[in-house]
Amino acid sequence: MDSTCLVVDEMHPSLLPLLAGIGVAADYRPELTAAEVPGALVAKPYDGLVVRSKLRVTAELLARGPQLRYVARAGAGVDNIDEAALAAAGVTLLNAPEGNRDAVGEFAIGLLLNLLRHIGRADGEVRQGIWKREANRGEEIGGKTIGLLGYGHMGRSFARRLGAFGCTVLAYDHDPAVAPDAHAALVPLAEMQARADVLSLHIPYSAANHHFVNQEFLAGFQRPLWLLNTARGEVLDHAALVEGLQAGRLYGAALDVLENERLATLSGPQAARYEFLKSADNVLLTPHVGGWTHQSYQRINEVLVGKLGAFLAAAHGGGKE
Repeated sequence: MDSTCLVVDEMHPSLLPLLAGIGVAADYRPELTAAEVPGALVAKPYDGLVVRSKLRVTAELLARGPQLRYVARAGAGVDNIDEAALAAAGVTLLNAPEGNRDAVGEFAIGLLLNLLRHIGRADGEVRQGIWKREANRGEEIGGKTIGLLGYGHMGRSFARRLGAFGCTVLAYDHDPAVAPDAHAALVPLAEMQARADVLSLHIPYSAANHHFVNQEFLAGFQRPLWLLNTARGEVLDHAALVEGLQAGRLYGAALDVLENERLATLSGPQAARYEFLKSADNVLLTPHVGGWTHQSYQRINEVLVGKLGAFLAAAHGGGKE
């Protein structure tokens, strides 16, 4: 075998045969706790580490495995990985946003339809024997302007699906290297704020993006919004979200992610915001499942192993040994 890796999270069972197919011997140890992973790296000279979200990959962890050549993140987000520490240690980071982008795009459509047509609320009412047609009269996507904050894999996937609804799709991305396509118009942020009826968040979490969508940001929009977040909870200031909902500057919100998803550990202010959100009939809450389907679970492995195979081939051909 050309490589040995430690896998520390639960993965789709396709992973091990896929790894074997590119010459990688894997120790599948999902039973390890985060605290036990450093010891496992010391005990055996793995050159790769495959993770999902069990632990943070830090400079301290990398020091326990000085022979590591790559860290493979089975998923899209890499906010649990210290990219600067990896770069300093000469360790390559691989991830697989292509594996779950379709799942996220479809899910965002579902959230938007649910939000505009009051599907969740109406379902709950009918189950209680309440029949309110006029109160549940909804809005159509057609004719609306959808603003996408971030136009990477997830934003593009959503935009492709919006094309069937007869709406206008605008996207803003701070990265000048982001290329336009036929599914959305890339515009300055001020233009998106002037025109959007719906705001959908598709930016990764980083220190720079913490509370990127805050009260000042939302105040820049020229009309009330429906807001979707399928990205990361921390990019949205939930205090500004609650204030916007209470003031009517937000018609409603659909949140697949929260500022603190460990609900048993909410601080006092977080708990107060959560109580408001879960009691509001114009707010949809789901448990970070936008990219989590039976298909994406397997596809992430296929994408990740494909990238790992290319990395190992390049390294063998004269790159880092």
